[in-house]
Amino acid sequence: MNDISRGLRLLCRPISRGLPRRLALLLGLISFGLTLGLGALPPASATLPPGLVAQAASPTPQSLADQARQLFAAQDYGNAARLWQQAADLFEQAGDRLEQARSLNNAAQAHQQLGEWQAASQVITTSLNLFAADLAASPVTLGPETLQVVGQTSAVQGSLALAQSRPQAAAEAFEQAVTYYRAAGDASGVLRQQVNQARALQANGYYRRAIELLEAGDLSTAEGPAAAIAAGLRTLGELKRAVGELAAAQTVLEQSLQMAQQIGDRSAIAAAQFSLGTTAVALEQPDQAQAWFDQVLRSDPTPELAVQVGIAQLRLIANFPEPTELALQLDPLKTKLSALPPSRLRTYGYIDAATVLMQRPETEFYSPAARFLAQARQDAQALGDIRAESYAMGTLGQLYRRTQQLEEAEILTENALALAVKANAPEVSYRWNAQLGSLKRAAGQTQEAINHYTAAVSTLQSLRTDLVAISDDVRFNFREIVEPIYRDLVDLLTASPQAPQANLLQARDVIESLQLAELENFFREACLAVTQKIDQVIDSTEQPTAVVYPIILGDRLEVILKLPQQPLTHYAVPIARADLEAQLAQLRTDLVLPYTLKQVQAEAAQLYDWLLKPVESQLASRRIDTLVFVLDGALRNIPMGLLYDGDQYLIEKYSVAIAPGLQLVDPQPLSDQALAAITAGLSEARHGFAALQYVENEINQLENTLSSQVLLNQNFTESNLAGAISDISFPVVHLATHGQFSSNPEETFILAWDKSILLDSLNQILRSSEQSRTSAIELLVLSACETASGDQRAALGLAGVAVRAGARSTLASLWSLDDETTALLMDQFYRALKTPGITRAAALQAAQTAILNNPRYEHPRYWAPYVLVGNWL
Repeated sequence: MNDISRGLRLLCRPISRGLPRRLALLLGLISFGLTLGLGALPPASATLPPGLVAQAASPTPQSLADQARQLFAAQDYGNAARLWQQAADLFEQAGDRLEQARSLNNAAQAHQQLGEWQAASQVITTSLNLFAADLAASPVTLGPETLQVVGQTSAVQGSLALAQSRPQAAAEAFEQAVTYYRAAGDASGVLRQQVNQARALQANGYYRRAIELLEAGDLSTAEGPAAAIAAGLRTLGELKRAVGELAAAQTVLEQSLQMAQQIGDRSAIAAAQFSLGTTAVALEQPDQAQAWFDQVLRSDPTPELAVQVGIAQLRLIANFPEPTELALQLDPLKTKLSALPPSRLRTYGYIDAATVLMQRPETEFYSPAARFLAQARQDAQALGDIRAESYAMGTLGQLYRRTQQLEEAEILTENALALAVKANAPEVSYRWNAQLGSLKRAAGQTQEAINHYTAAVSTLQSLRTDLVAISDDVRFNFREIVEPIYRDLVDLLTASPQAPQANLLQARDVIESLQLAELENFFREACLAVTQKIDQVIDSTEQPTAVVYPIILGDRLEVILKLPQQPLTHYAVPIARADLEAQLAQLRTDLVLPYTLKQVQAEAAQLYDWLLKPVESQLASRRIDTLVFVLDGALRNIPMGLLYDGDQYLIEKYSVAIAPGLQLVDPQPLSDQALAAITAGLSEARHGFAALQYVENEINQLENTLSSQVLLNQNFTESNLAGAISDISFPVVHLATHGQFSSNPEETFILAWDKSILLDSLNQILRSSEQSRTSAIELLVLSACETASGDQRAALGLAGVAVRAGARSTLASLWSLDDETTALLMDQFYRALKTPGITRAAALQAAQTAILNNPRYEHPRYWAPYVLVGNWL
């Protein structure tokens, strides 16, 4: 047995049976110390005043309380708790409930600093009971001072709940504290507890609700202590970072830092600098991040903040190619962690440090990672934190697997799963079910592996509203953590060429669920209504339609086909994921280059052979005329209409549409109402974007075909567009302007005369008239947009626009090279769309074939970029 194996065995004894929101809670706990604002503790002092011991000979309750404050300031929490308890007993004897409650509240804080959770809970319960009868009978009879103390008690209760992994209870306690402070007329108390309430909501995964709570208070103009406002701004900035609004987060955090500097609050300055550093990490600015972290360390931070900085620096260093610097950082970090009392911060600090070490390929880091995890497990047990214990053990199981000790890894993971279930922590259990699925697969136990992966996916689906809460860092690493679980399950279900129909049905449902999960991760919230039954969509459609589900797996391209009134079929192409993605990237590059027609046709023919050649005869025998693709990964960047069979492009044989999952599509044919459009466009250069000289032709041609209200150039402003859409019920909205689709919502926009309209604003504009409209927007056209350069997942932005805009269909371009061709194609499309009984997909097919049949525009770079997303009828 090698040294690593022996060390792991000693450290990791199996026990009888959570993914915490790690960084969010770690930041939250630090901020509680800075923002709780209980009003009883003076500024910190490192020394005790003369005569402190002498005064203790004949103490009064007030002198005991004063001494306790000074001991607390000197970080002598044990003696501070003892003296506050003595003071509380004497106040009780004197019949002074108000001061008794204050002393108990402060004693509970001291116990919390020591990690003495049971003692802290007992003390705060006693304090809560002091005024329970009065509150139940008639709270209005309590004076402002009493209500402030009761609010303080609820605030301490919330702090204890959050520190013990009970964020929901914490949020409720802080909400109650807000009520008491408001009744007392204490505006600053209300502000402090709203900040803490937002922290608790963040810890529970409700990022958007937390942001709404703080933004409703308008912190930039709020009244109250500057320190509380600075802390509120810092919290808001951290929340915006967590949901991916990085530029906004940086702005708000800079405001927090500026306010903290104005009042000279060193703790608040350091906390804001640390948050700016973590935001710089998210912005992929490592040098700037390190500069912020260095500033924090030079400010003599609290031990807790120093630990957080140490872990953040460890993450940065872990990306260095050489391991030397990482090894040098371990002992200092270990010293900082061990100096802290047992707490959530220390527990998850150990876990985070171990996780960073496990990302390195060098086995020399396995033993220190194991020791960190063993200490984390010990701390979690001492704290009674079942989630943390589960997370420590499950991570240890990952480490065992790295050392190929699969049996021990399985035992640890099973214990971790049992703990997560006991803690009612689905945000933890999904991960350990997936890990068990992987271990069972490695052991050749395929059905057991399927069962565990199925449980993991089912849990993820139930967590739709809380997916953001699973975040391991400030950017939810969906691709590395969640997406592989779906793919691994599809891989297992379709591994056999003779996979049973039940497996194919489940695999298709998993692919649909992955589409939904990707979009909701893109939006950072669960916001998509799922109403359609997939098979009914195809089986009941009059036009013979087939749905193609290609999914990219590690060793193959798997394709599932749905034909009307037929069971699912599947087939696979053996090609490594990296090779497939490289070929798709090459095709995407060649598509926009001139003089590459033969090369594009050869590459498009290869893709046709992979995706459709195996089912050519089935499509022909069923007289299919429409193909709907539910695309995966890099395939989204390729317009399917250009697939080439060696003689014809796919668009010449079929109408083609894209669906971001059929769960999200409600296919309805165009109504018999006369088509009319709101048309907005820019022909002139604006905001650094080139002029689109053919936009006026495009709009004029549209006016000749459809009844239109036009907003051109200076008239095309965000407010004018919003007003037009909300005032008039047009079935078509046509936007002829620059735009970009990106995997980042902040970089997905369309260009108006006055500004770039970001995705969220565009969605609000397009949905603004839903209450007054008699019918949905039938068609949204974005005729001059393109996907962001270098962004392999940019097509998510197109899908995001399509599903959030409230339009049944979206017609958009994946690249924009020639606005003359765009004008021609749009004219052909709208003329075809007026044909009675034609579908949207067939109208696009007619327009594209008309363009490609023109020798001047036969290269796919001209006619291929236009894709129809959503309802194809």
